This record gives sequence, structure tokens and C-alpha cells, in this order.
Amino acid sequence: MATKTTDGASGSSPKASPVKSAAKLGVLTLMIMNIVAVVSLRGLPAEAEYGMSSAFYYIFAAVVFLIPVSLVAAELASMFPYQQGGMFRWIGEAFGRKAGFLGIWLQWVESTIWFPTVLTFGAVSLAFIGMDHAADSHLADNKLYTIVVVLGIYWIATLISLKGLGWVGKVSKIGGIVGTIIPAALLVVCGVVYLATGGTSQMDFHGDFIPDFSNFNNIVLAASIFLFYAGMEMSGIHVRQMKNPTVNYPKAVFGGAIVTVLIFILGTYALGVIIPAKDINLVQSLLVGFDNYMAAFHMNWFTPVIAIALAFGVLAGVLTWVAGPSKGVFAVGQAGYLPPFFQKTNKSGVQKNILLIQGGAVTLLALLFVVMPSVESFYQILSQLTVLLYLIAYLLMFAAAIYLRYNMKDARRPFRIGKKGNWLMWCVGGLGFLGSLLAFVLSFIPPSQIPMGSPTVWYAVLFGGVALFVILPFIILRFRKPSWVNPKSDFVPFHWQKDADSQAKLIAAQKAFEESESES
Repeated sequence: MATKTTDGASGSSPKASPVKSAAKLGVLTLMIMNIVAVVSLRGLPAEAEYGMSSAFYYIFAAVVFLIPVSLVAAELASMFPYQQGGMFRWIGEAFGRKAGFLGIWLQWVESTIWFPTVLTFGAVSLAFIGMDHAADSHLADNKLYTIVVVLGIYWIATLISLKGLGWVGKVSKIGGIVGTIIPAALLVVCGVVYLATGGTSQMDFHGDFIPDFSNFNNIVLAASIFLFYAGMEMSGIHVRQMKNPTVNYPKAVFGGAIVTVLIFILGTYALGVIIPAKDINLVQSLLVGFDNYMAAFHMNWFTPVIAIALAFGVLAGVLTWVAGPSKGVFAVGQAGYLPPFFQKTNKSGVQKNILLIQGGAVTLLALLFVVMPSVESFYQILSQLTVLLYLIAYLLMFAAAIYLRYNMKDARRPFRIGKKGNWLMWCVGGLGFLGSLLAFVLSFIPPSQIPMGSPTVWYAVLFGGVALFVILPFIILRFRKPSWVNPKSDFVPFHWQKDADSQAKLIAAQKAFEESESES
């Protein structure tokens, strides 16, 4: 999961949703946007352990998850261009408000759990600013250091968010380029130069491309690869901003997917070339890999520069996401799905109470360090929980897309999977659903490659965490009251809400959208 965008669940008003300019996105522009939004380097060590077969996992996940997510989200986004709510809207239109609320709730909770994992990577990056590799590695694996850095940076980002984040967009873009794209290219170049100059590869290039499926442990850890591609659904909101979206959007998706997969495969191979599989550490190995390459090139002084760049990329992404998904929950809350406490804003219009609750959850999750045997095991268990929660939302999204082909068969779809009939939607949506279901089941199994300590803790955190976060939204809705609706909310009703007031709001929102589009 890379630096994420927030447009898909921003909860903006109908008048803010349409295109504001006559400018249209080209294929290359959207392709680059997809790459920057999805690509992240922090997960490469997890796949480097598989050697040549890691490419199989990347390609498999792209075919059964990345591409289906992108295409299905594009169709759903084009169906509801002026209705707020993102995943809440898409799922709610198909299966009702409870399922829709569950979808966007899980998206928000998933991002909250994601913070400690990505900030753990940031803490490790900062630890390698020093020139003593042994001391840096020891510091990176120190629980107290990691907790202090994770919570310190997170709460600083939260305080900044509470003051308003008009400048964060620019920071996240710069961070994405400086902290992700450039290091990714550099890592691949280092691998090529190292081999070309006679360096000894630690990876067997004659290994099997197809994994040994008789060894079940070979595919358990690889289930987390699905989260590498998570977030691509956000690009679906741009489908109406493209020239000839029916033709050009798939081109941008497939082009972006190919480049993304190549970056992951080549980056993973570059790590495998310089680090033996038995020495790979999920948290530290990216920095260790760069450190080893710089040592081979007699450029040890450059390692701290890379560490700072990677940390900057992480922190820029966190700044964007501190206030991001919570906006979607905030908009849905104002429509009457959350108590007034969650709808409170400060003078800058920022959802302060939601951010404070989010911060409290991040703090509690960080305290899992106390019971986990290592930073690496903590990192992995939270990553797995993140995968599980996000995949539930994706399962609902794929099912909703197929269901709406029948429940809203006459709805306008500026972008449509398949020109006629529903068979292609069944293929694409069904493939994505089955792929997500497979990854969901595998994510419960502890990977044998990592010392996880007590299996009881592993299963308790995963099963307990999933049960807790799935049940909570239904408990909230159970106590829902009419007084929770914010009178200032302009949330557009669902199509199945047939009362006169809802239909009037729906027609008014559609008219405002069409007028705004004609003006642009």
C-alpha cells in the first residue's frame, strides 16, 4: 500500500464533485497517477524470500486483484458521479445502508491499522541515517525506539491535520516521487550495475518461476501481496475526466498495472541479488539492501541519503492519510450514521473528534509491541489484519458491482465493463471476488518464515480484530437516532429511497451536477 489518495471517499458536496475544468486526462497522465498511488517499496522484502517465484505472485495478484479492482471501481464511480460516499455509496446502493456503512467503516479502520506498519518502516529508515550498520540495525529492532518514533510522528501529523492541510497534497506528491519512484529506480539500477560489474548474486536465477504448491507455507506470506495493490479503486473517480473513457481508461489501467508489476518484480529481484534469502528481514532488508549496494560501490556515504528519502516518502503518505479516509466516515456520519460526537469539527472544518479517536487507536495498536516477540512480528501481524479488513470491503464491492448490473440495469454507465451483456462483468468481478476470498483465507495462517511467538496471540489478534471491527458498525447502527442527522448535510439519498423528500434531494443533486458539468 502506497501513498493513498482520498478523493474516492471525500464526502464532498454535489457541487464539488464535478469536473471543474474542461481539461481532460490523457492515458499517460492517469497511468502515472495510478503508479504513484499504488507503488510502495516497504513490502519488497516479504516477497524477496521467494526468489524467482516472487514474480509469479506479483503477476497472479495483478491479474486476479489489481486489474479487476481498477475496472470495477471505474464502472461504479461512473455510475454515481455526483453522489458522495465512495465505497459506502457503491455497496449501499446494492445491499443497503448497513452493508455500505460496513464497507466504508472497514476502509477507515484499515487505514488506521496501517499507520503503525508504515510508520514502523519509517522508523527503520530513520534508524539507518547513521554510518554504523550494526548499530543502525540494532536500533531499528529496538521496541522502545520504534514506539517513540511511530507515536511521535503520528501525533505530530495529527496536530498538523487539525490545523488544516492545504499544503499536504504538494508534500505527498513530492514525497511519492522522492521517497518511492526515485528509490525504486535506483534499487533496480544498482542491481543491474552490480551484476554487470561481476557481483555475485545471492539469488538463484535458475530457480523455478512456478512455486512449489505442495509446500503450503510458500503461499501464506504471499497473501499480503494483495495489499500492495490496494487503493487502485481510488483512480476510478477520474473516469469522467478522461477523453473517451471506455477505450482510454482500460489502457491507463493495464499500462499502469504493467509498470507497477515490473517495479515490484525488478525491485524484489534487486533485493534478492544482494541479500541471502535466509537473512531477509521484513522491516530492515530494504535499507540493508541499499546499504550493501552502496558498500559494494564504495559509496557508503549515500546510504543515509536514501534512508532520509524513504522516510520522507513514508511521512508524506502518512500526512495525507491522517485526515483522508476519516473524511469519508465524517460525511457518512453527518448523514445520520454516527452520533453527533463524531461530527464535531474545529474552526478549520477538520473532523477533530474522529482524528482523536483514530489517534487513540493507533496508540493502542503500537502497544502490541509489548506482547509481540519482535518488531518484525508486530509489523507482520498488523499487516495481516489490515489485509483482512480491506479484503472484506473489496468482497462487498465486487459483489455490489455484479448485483447492480441487475438491480440498476438501466442506469447510465459512462464507463462499462463489456459493451453488451453482463458476462464480462461476471468474469472480471467474479475473478476479483474469488481472488480476494483466497487471499482472505490465507491471511489467517501464520507464515512459517517469521518467528511469531505464541500462535495464540496471532490467532487472537486476527480473529478477535476482524470480529470486533466487523461487529462495531452494526452496534453503532443499532442505536442510530434521527437526531444524528446533521441539518447541514447535503448527502444524496440512495436510489432505492422512494420517499418524496429523498427523491427531491436526488433530483436536485443531479441537476446541480449537470449544470456544473455544462459550465465546465
